[in-house]
Amino acid sequence: MTLPRVSVVHYTTAVPLVWGMLKGVQQGRYQLEFTSPAGCAEAVRQAKADVGIIPSIEYQRLDRAQILSGISIAAKQEVRSVLLLSKVPLEKIQNVAVDNSSRTSAALLRILMRKFYSRWINVTPSAPKPVEMLRRADAALVIGDPALTYDGQVAEIYDLAAEWRKFTGLPFVFALWVGREEAKIGRFRKDFEDSRDYGLAHVADIAAEYAPKLKMPPAAVKAYLTQNVDYSLDEENRKGLRLFYKLAREAGIIPVEKDLNFV
Repeated sequence: MTLPRVSVVHYTTAVPLVWGMLKGVQQGRYQLEFTSPAGCAEAVRQAKADVGIIPSIEYQRLDRAQILSGISIAAKQEVRSVLLLSKVPLEKIQNVAVDNSSRTSAALLRILMRKFYSRWINVTPSAPKPVEMLRRADAALVIGDPALTYDGQVAEIYDLAAEWRKFTGLPFVFALWVGREEAKIGRFRKDFEDSRDYGLAHVADIAAEYAPKLKMPPAAVKAYLTQNVDYSLDEENRKGLRLFYKLAREAGIIPVEKDLNFV
């Protein structure tokens, strides 16, 4: 029997979502493939995965897409793993090197700069190497583990989730479990919820395992996964997500604004 194919972001942020599939009762039920955020979106688009934790902006670009309700990767306040590192004050930024695996964060940056700072910037896709990115541009957009573990010296650091919250008063949703209609992803919902809940119940174990890889104290990893990242898709998160889509359409990032199609 062929196992359902699940595309997962290879950052620590996503680990609680699949901890049950890695260590719990869901283990062995799914074929997990770890890749970049952009890679997750492409896997679902090309039918190489039945479901993926894809950048939230990519839901708008997928045909016949469905969202597993109740689960996301979001931030109620600051997120700590989506950062704009800048050599100059934000109002003076002219060009930004952007992590080439980023889709949602790149869109969020454009919206923040245009809508709230009235800045038009030049964007250059780059490998996620902050030092090299900052050599070539005024600022660097870094996401995931490279942002979480960044310890370099830079004039300004802007947390994009905190910036979004400052201007909108809402959380920001970075990623969603999404699949194509023909994949019938509703059948996965209980397993995916249980896997997330198992992960959140075992955050200390996750922190202990991933802290050496990140070269961070376990307590700091645990704080990040419990205080900075929100794994729900509650009404407040959905409101923030809908506003993001509205502003993305107004900014010309997406041509139309699809409503949320939940299963």
